[in-house]
Amino acid sequence: MKLRYALYLFLYFFSNLTGSLHAQSLSIEITGVGQTQMPIALAPFSAKNNKEYDFRKTLDDVIQANLRRTGAFNLLPLPPQDPDLRHDLELSPGFFDTWKNLGTHALVVGTLEERPKTKKIITSFRVLDTLRSLDLGGLSLQSTHGTTEARTVAHKVSDFIFESLTGEPGFFSTRIAYVVRKNMSNHTLMISDSDGFNERPALKSSTPIISLAWSPKGDKLAYVSFETGKPVIFIHRLSTGKRSILANYKGSNSSPAWSPDGKVLAFVLTKDGTSQIYTSSSVGENLKRITRVRAINTEPSFSADGSRIFYTSDQGGSPQIYSINSQGVGRPKRITFNRKYNARPVAGPNGSFLSYVTQIDGKFVVAVRNLISNEERILSRGPRDDSPSFAPNGNWLIFSSTIRGREILSAVSVDGKVKTRLSLESGNIRSPAWGNIP
Repeated sequence: MKLRYALYLFLYFFSNLTGSLHAQSLSIEITGVGQTQMPIALAPFSAKNNKEYDFRKTLDDVIQANLRRTGAFNLLPLPPQDPDLRHDLELSPGFFDTWKNLGTHALVVGTLEERPKTKKIITSFRVLDTLRSLDLGGLSLQSTHGTTEARTVAHKVSDFIFESLTGEPGFFSTRIAYVVRKNMSNHTLMISDSDGFNERPALKSSTPIISLAWSPKGDKLAYVSFETGKPVIFIHRLSTGKRSILANYKGSNSSPAWSPDGKVLAFVLTKDGTSQIYTSSSVGENLKRITRVRAINTEPSFSADGSRIFYTSDQGGSPQIYSINSQGVGRPKRITFNRKYNARPVAGPNGSFLSYVTQIDGKFVVAVRNLISNEERILSRGPRDDSPSFAPNGNWLIFSSTIRGREILSAVSVDGKVKTRLSLESGNIRSPAWGNIP
């Protein structure tokens, strides 16, 4: 039951969409949603003055939008509360019975308290399991006033609520990177919060930017830029905007991928004549060749424990997915056998899934394979889906799609039940990467 609820969370990525649409010219199309919903009530957080009321409005709007769009919850209307329900209210069997009789399975209560001397606002809340008469705990979060700060707090509250009620980690407090292409000479690397707000450019270029890869901590992005006239791998520290070159060898430098501990990157070089997988430290030192088969070996991705590297190779005659020891020891192992084209592997962070692009009836679609049961599931319809990227907890994917000639982003739960498309009114979106906030 908990996993089923969790498998609908990825819709949080588009939470509070109305404001997002207005601010960023985004459009959304939800093509599949979950059916099972937990009935819960979110009481307006107790507030006393205008600043607290303004903060509360943003807080309530974002939390409700986050939870509603997961597909996991049915937010029930509340009867009038006078006075407001506070986080420190006294609990009793009768209190739980009252809310249980109203049909709720859970109730969230909270309090806002302004500290005039420090100009801080304290958000305190608790999650109550009314069905089982349990206090599931809560948090006390300190922030400054303002819409951005309220949204940040709301995402943290939403994370706690979701994990408390489903047992699965929430990740409303995450962010995405993607490239917006207006024309052939206008490419912008964008970073936004998980719900599409707080969008800001990290790099503008007249040449393509591809193969985005977040560091595990979420403080750096690796990507390939053509600004020097050929593909070169850069590391971009987002807090300072400082960039450094990771790989600029003879020929092509492409497809960076971080190890789970962030100390090593795998990438592809053609300096020896054919595409081969190499690794180095995160500053480009200790270069080591991993693959040695004379074939096109490309698109590396570390396994969740860092012990192996998945990659694409045509050594068997057609593009298929292989894995090899991350130190280059031993022979590679072929992973995919069904169909003539399987490429772009990306390993999920929890070790359970491997996603990749496969070709069916001439269409390129995203698939996911359970690495334990070996079961494969087709998650998209094509015709040109590409560049899958897992959400931080491994239960959702975001990827590039081409729909009627436009490049958009699509997202899907690993069970395939919840699907969404995101596009811009002008320009194309490509190369998504989903990462943590440091």
